Amino acid sequence: MNGAPAKTLIVVRHATAAQVPGLADRERPLTDQGKHDARQAGDLIRPLRPELVLCSPSVRTRQTADLLGVDAPIEIEHDIYEAYADELLDLLRRTGPEVETLVLVGHNPGVHELVLMLTGDGDAGFPPGAYAVIGLHGGWQDLDPGTGVLVRAHRP
Repeated sequence: MNGAPAKTLIVVRHATAAQVPGLADRERPLTDQGKHDARQAGDLIRPLRPELVLCSPSVRTRQTADLLGVDAPIEIEHDIYEAYADELLDLLRRTGPEVETLVLVGHNPGVHELVLMLTGDGDAGFPPGAYAVIGLHGGWQDLDPGTGVLVRAHRP
């Protein structure tokens, strides 16, 4: 893998969500700390100029995506909720070639496993609000295990 990456993938785990008795998992909102962490992640992600955000339908992921504040459309992808890494990889392969930088906002363990699958790096864990910037040397359709390079990782 020589030269500059062709594509950039930013994998984001939703920020810290509240534990609310009786509230369905999909409906759990971010805590105040989670909102702060999502805004902070956005400050670091926005300079990468993402063109598209793929987001799970849960309240906490949608809030995280909104608080990142990137100037890109947010597409809700129902397949991200409870997805395994290989399912996320299949979803990413459907991204159009015109997208250079993509954000995926999802849940553990899938998002952490995706980072590990693509880069072989990231064993330090992936807590709420964490993200990884991955350089890809092929197109989205070329995504396979080991085809990414971890450029940067952030944990709140």
